Amino acid sequence: MRSQRRFLKIAAVAAIPALIAVGCSDDDEEGTSTGGTSAGGSASGEVVISGSSTVQPITSLVAEGFKAENPDVGISVDGPGTGDGFELFCAGETDISNASRPIKDEEAQACADAGIEYVELKVGIDGITVATSPANEAIECLDEQAIYAIVGPESTGFDTWAAANELAAEVGSEYTDLPDAPLTITGPGEESGTYDTFVELAITPTAETRVEEGKISEDEAESTRPDYQSSPNDNVIVQGIEGSDTSFGWVGYAFYKAEAERMKAIAVAGEDGTCVEPTDETIASGEYPLARDLFIYVSKASIAENPSVQAFVDFYMTDAGTQAVADAGYVQLTDEDWQATVDAWNAV
Repeated sequence: MRSQRRFLKIAAVAAIPALIAVGCSDDDEEGTSTGGTSAGGSASGEVVISGSSTVQPITSLVAEGFKAENPDVGISVDGPGTGDGFELFCAGETDISNASRPIKDEEAQACADAGIEYVELKVGIDGITVATSPANEAIECLDEQAIYAIVGPESTGFDTWAAANELAAEVGSEYTDLPDAPLTITGPGEESGTYDTFVELAITPTAETRVEEGKISEDEAESTRPDYQSSPNDNVIVQGIEGSDTSFGWVGYAFYKAEAERMKAIAVAGEDGTCVEPTDETIASGEYPLARDLFIYVSKASIAENPSVQAFVDFYMTDAGTQAVADAGYVQLTDEDWQATVDAWNAV
């Protein structure tokens, strides 16, 4: 597919900062004008963007379109992870922060302490894809309790899938006959919003019960096991999943779609026990249990002080933004939800 081929081009450079000279034109045909200026126009200067490696391909595609209209604005789009991005953003070092989860309370407080006000804009939907090697025929579906038993805070040291069976049974999983095969885990590190959201959606529900039972601490409930190969680079994670016949890992949906021949998605059982695979339809409907929203956060000071920031986000809020979400391999918002995002921008 064209969108997948285009995404592969973006993903190949996602691990390094992209310095792109971009700008605005007088063409208003891209979509609705927002934020008090037109989506086009004469602009110059620099816009600095960092944060989520998941959202980075979307924003990079928007920047590519912006570049086609004007050569006079430099835009750097970096993807060290959502947490690292918010640290820079709340220190006033970036204009826009890509995020694959909502800002945390402590991050919002850091921004407030530094006098950084912002607007939150939801731009798309992702489904964290739990994956293994296509050679792993023994694993087709897991429930959240089994995922907890494999990669949760009580699983440290488990080096085979079967080692998780006893814990899986103890926490109430329906999947207690995991194979006696090597367990090689690759996933995002703690700097990643994908890590945070995976913990929230796949680990925390079971972990909270374990806290109540006195089995783990509250701090442990907010983490995975530490002994796995972690990387902020989604392409490295894909390589790790592909590199072992009985691997386990998790990545954003777009990275899975773009590399589907190298990985096999593991369906996730919902509360009714039905196994749901990640697809555009199941993610958009919320049926897929590990679906999540994607955001950009824009500094209000940057909007006021740097016309290029406002012009760039104006462009993002047009059809260029929604098309970038699709071209990057993620799921577009409904028309109603996208209009809510545009309205939030218009209100700035």
